[in-house]
Amino acid sequence: MSISRLKFLATGLAFIVAGEATAQMTSDEPPACTAVMAPTGELAAWTTPVAVTAAGREGRSSAAPLMVGQAAQVTLLPTPEVAYPVRPDKPGGSVSYGGLLRLEVRQAGTYRIALGSGAWLDLVARGKALTSVAHGRGPACTGIRKMVDFALTPGRHTLQIAVNGEPQVTVMAVRLP
Repeated sequence: MSISRLKFLATGLAFIVAGEATAQMTSDEPPACTAVMAPTGELAAWTTPVAVTAAGREGRSSAAPLMVGQAAQVTLLPTPEVAYPVRPDKPGGSVSYGGLLRLEVRQAGTYRIALGSGAWLDLVARGKALTSVAHGRGPACTGIRKMVDFALTPGRHTLQIAVNGEPQVTVMAVRLP
């Protein structure tokens, strides 16, 4: 085999390997885990969630508090039973679950919402969905599927969860340093 043919094959193989690596990095699926690991730092409380039942209407979300720094195992409602204050970009259908939680912010800063599923979440204040400042995956093998950061001011916020495939999800809000 000629040297130019070998170079051509090597270049082609490099593109295939690079393409597979890129596809794996951009996949929506989290990496396979052989063991569950506890998150550290501000997310350490993820492993000890308290039970919370989501509200179906904003006026009732005061009964569904999400405390900053404490994980919550949230029982959601069938989507048709939820009246979202702001229509979610992905509202879900009759076979998905959702709900509302109240988040009281006492100090301005950047807050991270960690979620144990790929559900859609919005943070609403004064009747408007807030724009996130960052989003990404949670630490590998911790059970945290996604994290969304928001720059928040003090006051009451409503966390909307939509399009969850299961009737329960773990949620946590933390203030970032």
